[in-house]
Amino acid sequence: MKKTVFLFAFIFSLSLFAQKSDTEVFDSENYSITMPNTWKVTNDEGIVNIFPTNQIGAITISEYHDFELPKTETKKFILALYNSSDDEKKIKSGGAKKGYTEYFYEYFDEKENLFWITKVFQKNKDLYIVSINCQQKYWNGNYMKVFNETFDSFKIKK
Repeated sequence: MKKTVFLFAFIFSLSLFAQKSDTEVFDSENYSITMPNTWKVTNDEGIVNIFPTNQIGAITISEYHDFELPKTETKKFILALYNSSDDEKKIKSGGAKKGYTEYFYEYFDEKENLFWITKVFQKNKDLYIVSINCQQKYWNGNYMKVFNETFDSFKIKK
C-alpha cells in the first residue's frame, strides 16, 4: 500500500512539472515582457497595452528615444503623468541593469479608484515607462500577483 501511494505521489509530481507554461513572451526590438498567454496585447503607435480579457486593468509600456529629460526633472515628470501632488520623495530611484536609472512610484487615483504602479528606466536620451493600472476592487489576491509578476518580468535588451 505504501509503495502504491508513493508511486502515485511521484507520478503526480512529475506531471505537475511537465505541464506547459501558461505564459508567453511579448518581444519588441528593445525590450521583452512575459505575460499570461490568455492576455491581450495592443500596440497603439508604439504604446503597448497588455491586459486580461476582462479589462480590469492593464500594463502599459511606452518607450522614448532622443528624449531630452534631465535626471533632475525626472521625478517631476513622473508626478506630472498622474497630476499628483505627492512629494518627489515618494518616488524611489536607484541604479538598474545596463546603466539605466530606475524610478519606482505607487499612486492611488481616488477619483477613478485605480491603483497605479510605475517604473521608469532612464539612460541618456532613452526612457521607458512601464506602469500597471488596476481597479481597486480587483487589486488583491491573484490579480495583484499576476500583474506584479508580469510587470517585474520587463527586460530592456540594450
